[in-house]
Amino acid sequence: MPAGRVFCIFLYRAAVIKGSPLLASAGAAHFIKYSCIFNYFYRISTPSPGIATKITLPSAFGEGPRHAKSPAVPDAVVIGSGPNGLCAAAYLARAGLSVTVLEASATPGGAVQSKELTLAGFTHDIGAAFFPFGQTSPALLPLELTGAGLVWKHAPMDSAHPAPDGTCAAIARDLEASVQAFGEDGDAWRKIALWHRNTRDRLLNALLSTPPAIGPMLRLGIGGLIRLARVALSSGRGYSQSMFRTEAARRVIPGLALHTDIGPDDSCGAVVGFMLAVLASSGGFAVPEGGAGSITKALLRRIDEGGGRVVCGARVAKILVRNGRAVAVRTESGDEIQASRAILADVGAPALYLRLLEGARPPGRIERAMRRFRHGFGTFKMDWALDGPVPWSNEIAARSAVIHAGDSLDDLSAFTREVRSGALPSHPYLVIGQQSLADPTRAPLGRHTLWAYSRVPSIPREGSWEGRRDEFADRIEARIEELAPGFRKRILARAIFAPPDLERMNENLVGGDLGGGSADIRNQLIFRPVFPYFRYRTPFRGLYLASSYAHPGAGVHGACGRNAALAALADEG
Repeated sequence: MPAGRVFCIFLYRAAVIKGSPLLASAGAAHFIKYSCIFNYFYRISTPSPGIATKITLPSAFGEGPRHAKSPAVPDAVVIGSGPNGLCAAAYLARAGLSVTVLEASATPGGAVQSKELTLAGFTHDIGAAFFPFGQTSPALLPLELTGAGLVWKHAPMDSAHPAPDGTCAAIARDLEASVQAFGEDGDAWRKIALWHRNTRDRLLNALLSTPPAIGPMLRLGIGGLIRLARVALSSGRGYSQSMFRTEAARRVIPGLALHTDIGPDDSCGAVVGFMLAVLASSGGFAVPEGGAGSITKALLRRIDEGGGRVVCGARVAKILVRNGRAVAVRTESGDEIQASRAILADVGAPALYLRLLEGARPPGRIERAMRRFRHGFGTFKMDWALDGPVPWSNEIAARSAVIHAGDSLDDLSAFTREVRSGALPSHPYLVIGQQSLADPTRAPLGRHTLWAYSRVPSIPREGSWEGRRDEFADRIEARIEELAPGFRKRILARAIFAPPDLERMNENLVGGDLGGGSADIRNQLIFRPVFPYFRYRTPFRGLYLASSYAHPGAGVHGACGRNAALAALADEG
């Protein structure tokens, strides 16, 4: 019997043994169905799944060939210089290919950049700000970014979850500090954290590898697979209520899942929050010294060391397809740049299939799927310059890199329903970042930065964001004031970014969706971005999707770019 089928049967039986009540739900049925279809069809249009074993890469930068100058026709063209595009370029350059990265904006990095958005001397991250994958991702670790100038900083605590009633569970890399913060649920958290400590590298390799990654999954062992199946088949509410007794602990995992568009009651939704929770306990919610842009700078250095080049202000208008193969790109200025081996697109999947192709069209069902593509929630982001630290009522929050403002499971559920209905949340759930707590270089001496976002509808049901930015910004500040009385008195300046502002800043952030599409189970695995082209390949030879619109999706882990590069090297290298 094929290993994939054995795995599916095992997953089902393991969940039954555990007595998961969700096995009777539609969500669990879909999960099992998807897993079986996934393992039956994954070979469509792909070579052997073990592609990484067929590729020889230099073990360290500097061992591979360095191109004195880029040739007239590069081996590979990468469209977009977000973290996935840069990661793809770094792997290709490391393998000895000549690489040209084309970036539409004036500066590289996509949403991983830092700028003075409020006042001079205050450095703010324009998008991603905290990086649980930064020191753990199997796609980033081989690039040795700390050797390229990247310095990671940590706050004493990583993730705090305070409520106005004074309760606050929290996660730290220090296990005993976490156990203490979880109170009477400390032993339950200890079991989760110790399991993750023993399985982290195998788990991340399985989750971030090119799907279906059956071998890495099986290396988790029977116990690990049973635990993972239990999480994967649960809603955030169901899993948390089964594991914890206090409301403070129960709101942690569902709250973390709302980094995406997964609500507490969504079928098969616990795994997103679970992964962020356990990563907070190991890699932590780290911040790069000097700003998120330091990650981009380190990736650029690796590309440069491999002889690649990055060209900014070069917006790609079309990808030219001839005889079923992607052969070149044309920029808006009319320049045509050929690629002798591969074109990797760090762009949105709908943009790739519906707008960028010239000389060919994808199959009709692919076009239809892209027109129906499910994006995640919109995002409303704010940055502040403060004249001192945030005056949190809870001392754990005062020591935490990230604060999650959600009062209870019911509060999180009500918030999710409001966003899905198109309403601006009356009591917004917030993800709040204190970068300057860990990295004093972000602000002048004695002063601080603050960063926060709430999930919102991309377009409010009232019609538009015009005239509503300041109103909702005030609502966010009032929410912080509940947990930190006196906060507003500390504000020196603020910057506001509604969903259309984020999309104007980076066209991949469609409607303010930060994750390259919904994180719902129906938009994952073999359906990310569309079946059967879920292994980074497209219907056209030499063309690969290297963005977060491909598996595993959101997060600065570099896996989408790394995996696309490995696919290209397997096919064209």
